[in-house]
Amino acid sequence: MIVGIEGKIVYKEPTLLHIFINGLTYEVNVSVNSSNAISGDVAKLFVTQIIREDANLLFGFVSKDEKKMFDTLLKINGVGPKVGLAVCSTFTPETFAKIVSAKDVGMLKRVPGIGPKAASRILVELADFIVSGDGEQGSAGNDMLEATMALESLGFKKDAIKKALNGESGTVQELVKIALKKMQRL
Repeated sequence: MIVGIEGKIVYKEPTLLHIFINGLTYEVNVSVNSSNAISGDVAKLFVTQIIREDANLLFGFVSKDEKKMFDTLLKINGVGPKVGLAVCSTFTPETFAKIVSAKDVGMLKRVPGIGPKAASRILVELADFIVSGDGEQGSAGNDMLEATMALESLGFKKDAIKKALNGESGTVQELVKIALKKMQRL
């Protein structure tokens, strides 16, 4: 799996880059925000690779927070890479976190491809979306989000995870262990 890419930009559109690396040219979809942040002819991106039956797609991001936002959006039923990239192009991770915490359906509906139902679903699913920050609180929230995502990938329901992690704190590993012990008793 490709998780990062660095090379010379040989072609650039607002949401698409062709990056030349050691004799190969890769097509990488990028958000408008990432595209605007790239200056010069060299790009270094964090990448999400999506492999489908008919395509092998790369989505590149300048910041880890934007990549995490995109990956989190893709986990929501009905949100694909096109809508995820549209959200990343419309909002920065910090702005998106504020929209989610304020439950602002109107702002989310401004994104192309998101209607009222999809906006409501996104806000419900991402009620705990927190951008990692430099401060202690951002880091703790990030650990909680990662632990929640790890438990979801194991097949646990979101409401059971919230109940198990309510009031808990610690590293990602500690939170996962605590939640697994509590959910085993249920």
